[in-house]
Formats: sequence, C-alpha cells, structure tokens
Amino acid sequence: MSLSSVSINRPVLAVVMSLVIIIFGGLGYSYLGVREFPSIDPPIITVRTAYTGANSDVIESQITEPLEQNINGIDGIRSISSSSNQGSSVITVEFNLGADLETAANDVRDKVAQGIKLLPADIDAPPVVTKSDANSDAILALTLQSTSKNILQVDDYAENVVLQRLQTIPGVSTIQIWGQKKYAMRLWLDPNKLSALNLTALDIQTALNKENVDLPAGKIEGNTTELTVRTFGRLKTEDDFNNLIIKTDGARTIKLQDIGYAVLGPENEETILKQAGTPMIGLGVVPQPGANYIDISDEFYKRIELIKKTLPKDYTLNIALDNTKFIKRSVTEVKETLLVAFVLVVLIIYLFFRDWLIAFRPLIDIPVSLIGAFFIMYIFGFSINILTLL
Repeated sequence: MSLSSVSINRPVLAVVMSLVIIIFGGLGYSYLGVREFPSIDPPIITVRTAYTGANSDVIESQITEPLEQNINGIDGIRSISSSSNQGSSVITVEFNLGADLETAANDVRDKVAQGIKLLPADIDAPPVVTKSDANSDAILALTLQSTSKNILQVDDYAENVVLQRLQTIPGVSTIQIWGQKKYAMRLWLDPNKLSALNLTALDIQTALNKENVDLPAGKIEGNTTELTVRTFGRLKTEDDFNNLIIKTDGARTIKLQDIGYAVLGPENEETILKQAGTPMIGLGVVPQPGANYIDISDEFYKRIELIKKTLPKDYTLNIALDNTKFIKRSVTEVKETLLVAFVLVVLIIYLFFRDWLIAFRPLIDIPVSLIGAFFIMYIFGFSINILTLL
C-alpha cells in the first residue's frame, strides 16, 4: 500500500502527519542559525610568539625556523607559512581537509612544547597555539569619534560604555576594538644625562619594578582595637613618576626628572584609525558559531538607538560595516521567489483542471514540505545561508 493511498483512505492520519511535520519543522527552524555562508572550521592552526625588541632577522633565525623544523614532522600537514616581523613571529599550519582539528591542534602543541627549549630564554611568553575560527570576522561594526575629546578619551568611552552595551547581545562572541588607544605612562629619557650620571635604561626598569608595586602591609592589633593597614605603592600621576627615585649616590638623590620626564599618552603610537583626518575608534561585532546573524543585527540596531540617546553631543557614532544586509536581501529574494512560484503553480493547475479547489491544494502541500525541510537541516547541522536557500 502506497503512501498516497493511505493518505486518501485515512485523511485524519494524513492531517496529523502533516501537523507533526510542521511542528518538528518549526522546532528545527527555531534552532537554525542564519548567516551568509555555511559555517566551516578549516583545519588551520596558528602559532604566535612575541619577543619584544627583536628585529625580523632575529625573530626568523631564533624563533620561526626552530619551530617550523619541529612542526614540519607532523603527519597530515598540507602547507606551512610564516611571518617574522618586528617583535613577533606567526606560523600558520594548514592540514589536509580530512584532518581532525582538535587532533591537529594537540599535535602542534606537543611539537611546540618540545621546541621551547630551542627558543631564547627571555621571550615575552611561551608560544601561543590557536585554532582558526571561520566566525572570527566581524559582521557588524561602528566607529566613534569626537570633535573636542582626544583619542584616549574616545577610546575610554568606547571601551567602558559602548562595548559594555554591545557585548551582551545574544549570540555575540566578542567585540573587537580597532584603533585602540589605551592610557599609558610614557617615560622619555635623555641619553646624554643617562651617560653623565652613569645610568642605563635597565636601572630605570629596576627602579620601576621596586617602587611601583603594592605590597601587603598587614594589620595593627591592640587590646581593644584592630586596624588594617593599607599602603599606596602604585605610581599614578606624571608627578609620581617624575619624582621616582632612580638611584641614591651618597647625599645625592637621582630622580626620573633629572634624566627625562614622564607624560601620560597612548600605549601604542604606531597605528591609528582615521576618517577624513579625524582619529576614531572602531568596534566590530563577532558572532558565535551557529548564531543567527539577523537576530544579532536587529538587536544591534536597537541598542545603537539607545546608545545614541545618551551619547554626548560632541561624539559622533556611525555604522561602518553591516554584512547582514546581503543575508537579508537573500532571504527577501527567496520569499519573493516562493510567492511567485505559488502563484504560478496555482494558475497552471487551474488552467489544466479548471477547478479552483484542486488548484489551491498545493498551497497546503508546499508549505508542509518547506517547513519540514528545516528539521532535516537541523539534524544535519546546516544553517540558513545562501547555499541552503538555493
């Protein structure tokens, strides 16, 4: 007995089965992510090593090449590429498509751990092994700039106000900060004065490590009292750093202001983000794997409107990137195509059978089939994207 004959002979069963398909399809649809392209985790592992102050030749000979030689012995590697820059080394290991990402990452970690003994002893930190993420690109971004505030104040507002309101959006993994300018105390030294006082930059660093520190001071106890002692050892202002004692030579005390000066400025002055000559800060929204991009976009714009209501008058907030527009357009085009298809199906069937009752029956069958397909997509781990919509 065929499925069609059963459905004709038992219409109640056919209706119940259609309702079951719709229910399961609706459940599957509620868990499906919406994105531009399928979510893919490429078998790529990245090894990053920082060595502050070293030039690219030293980075290549003492870090990149020893690590590459160790990593090269791992099975299943398709290619290895590296970049040796000022103060940093980046090695990218691409595995064959059939390789397991977790196993590949563990193999690379083991080889890197074996090669640490070949690296300079004074590197900033052990090499960091990370797995590449197909969802690491920002899908939404905004820029923040001011006509009266400096870039440090703009960065502080972006990081402590705007970022805090955006990072709680459901489905968001991280918020990237572009053009970040953190507050830092920059020490400018006069080499001639250093030489005259027989000092080096290492002496300045040693003095900072000794003086710029908070230490536990304990407590004072009496017969009827108990007091907690708190000491303030951290240097905070420019005057604190300028009055830092570097060396005591007999009756003479050498302070930082005798050999240079301290000024509050940005931690990094090598890069800057500008628009029409005005410095600005960018914030990029990175989604979680499998997240619904359209839901993130809708909530993003809602929160942007709330942020603008409390934004100071001298700040300007602009949308710099919105990759969800392409997804929304694709979904809209699919809806239009389905609507046209429904109309054509009804008209063609009516022209053949000359019966509107028969012509409208596909309007029941087609939605059941489409909605049921969402459950199949959910079982196989698919997402709603351009390819699956096609």
